[in-house]
Amino acid sequence: MHRWSELFIPTLREAPADAEVASHKFLVRAGYIRQLAAGIYSYLFLGNRSFNKIMGIVREEMDRIGQEFYLPALHPRELWEASGRWSVMGDNLFRLKDRKGADLCLGFTAEEIMTDIARKELRSYKQLPQIWYQIQSKFRDEPRPKSGLLRVRQFMMKDSYSFDIDPAGLDVSYKKHHDAYCRIFDRCGLKYMIVEADSGAMGGTQSHEFMVRTPAGEDHIVSCEKCNYAANMEKAVSKLEAVEDLKPEGDGTPLEVHTPGQKTIEDVARFLGVSPKNKIKTLAYVAEEKDAKSGKLKLRGVVVLVRGDHQLNEAKFAAAVAGKQTRPMQEDEIKQLFRSPAGFLGPVGIEWAKDLKDVDRPLLLVDRSLEGQKNLISGANKEDYHLKNVTPGHDFHPTVYADLRSVTAGEGCPNCGTALRIDTAMEIGHIFKLGYKYSESMGARVLDRNGKEVTVIMGSYGIGIERILTASIEQSNDENGFWLPSSIAPFDVVVCPTNVKDDSLLKAAVDIATRLEGDGFDVLLDDRDERPGVKFKDADLVGIPFRVTVGKKVTEGTVEVVRRSTREVQDASIATITDYFKALRTAR
Repeated sequence: MHRWSELFIPTLREAPADAEVASHKFLVRAGYIRQLAAGIYSYLFLGNRSFNKIMGIVREEMDRIGQEFYLPALHPRELWEASGRWSVMGDNLFRLKDRKGADLCLGFTAEEIMTDIARKELRSYKQLPQIWYQIQSKFRDEPRPKSGLLRVRQFMMKDSYSFDIDPAGLDVSYKKHHDAYCRIFDRCGLKYMIVEADSGAMGGTQSHEFMVRTPAGEDHIVSCEKCNYAANMEKAVSKLEAVEDLKPEGDGTPLEVHTPGQKTIEDVARFLGVSPKNKIKTLAYVAEEKDAKSGKLKLRGVVVLVRGDHQLNEAKFAAAVAGKQTRPMQEDEIKQLFRSPAGFLGPVGIEWAKDLKDVDRPLLLVDRSLEGQKNLISGANKEDYHLKNVTPGHDFHPTVYADLRSVTAGEGCPNCGTALRIDTAMEIGHIFKLGYKYSESMGARVLDRNGKEVTVIMGSYGIGIERILTASIEQSNDENGFWLPSSIAPFDVVVCPTNVKDDSLLKAAVDIATRLEGDGFDVLLDDRDERPGVKFKDADLVGIPFRVTVGKKVTEGTVEVVRRSTREVQDASIATITDYFKALRTAR
């Protein structure tokens, strides 16, 4: 039996000064965690019990679809070079050298390691499909650790990887993970959403995030409450209301208009008496590319056009330029390349690349919201001048139209037209269809049914163990602490005798705790010689879903059961206390 008096549960009355979100405040106050350094935490007794329960649920569900491995956290540079991620990951990757000078890194994911095993061991389609997973510490050199366990430099992750012979097989593995994740998060008691997501540095063709709405989140999700459309900001699309075109002036060809000192979208729109929706916003970037002939690095202009009232979505932009490294173009570079002063750059009169393979001319990427609009206003590539009557596809020809803008709240759902909402959210899981990104670059191949060598197709799937606990706390807390579902709480019940010096109360409390424990409940007996108020405050703080108060009603054969989530108090018979909690367990 676990007795509070014998345990290390260092509760605090005040949260640390740097704690901003509920989960950070309460994990520290409840004695679950202690900070060792920025973004590095020790998990104490209560925290470790919760994490072990979470990992137990994850392990049970993953064992239904895959096999558990345990891989090194220390990775040789060569594997990350083979996948191309040694340089792509930049400063996020912890890098070190061994005593012989060999480069190593601390892994924050294991695509390279799993693919290396697959390329060495898998030979035939008969060995596929495979799903391999592990639960292990990962490392990320986070530049700004904050919010407790939400942004850290060492964390626990369940990462799994699927290997299939063809896309149809990947679809099956992906669906297995989707369903397993739903079972995991349901068992952990979370309210979550599944949203379309961007694959980012992981690469691949399709991905979904499992998200929890919370003000503590650093992501934004776009959703429709009518048809359940949901996506993160990097993938979200919407239906826009039609914009009334301006009437052409003069002969309808681009017309210079003097706009002295007017550089911003708002200033020009106000000066000309038009809506920003009729303006073109021009953004200039420089992309770094290797010359196909010489192999030397060269700089290339990339200009992006969006509607004047829209914002460029950086993730969509990165996808449109196929992940090329870009940076904002400097004023002198704009003048040199386009012969235009900064603030007045526009698309008319410039010879743009005809397609993405045309490397001799600057790229012009145009958001789809501008396609079909007429008589827009753009920069004139001339100091203090803009152009009227500018029509995309007529007065200039984009290299490509693409979805480049960020969706805003209130725009129409792409499926049903209902106004979309935008919420901050926390990612708790992410599944990716990697495709051939790693297996192709690292040479993971097998023989198919016809004896032909083919590249295996892969998926990658992650769950943040700490994030399950933090998300639960963010969803279930008040000014006095938090409550967890029994499935992930360190204990199901805390039994509190109001006076341990009263032998009858202590004896009844021990009897109740013993019988509950015998029936499979995790029980904490608060046998400390403390005032009832102190015990009750601690019980409210530490996340245990039920408290049994053993007090003066013992003489009547009853105790009080307090449900932490609702503060509902009910009398329960001491004689049938185990039946009482069994009924509660069944009801859940």
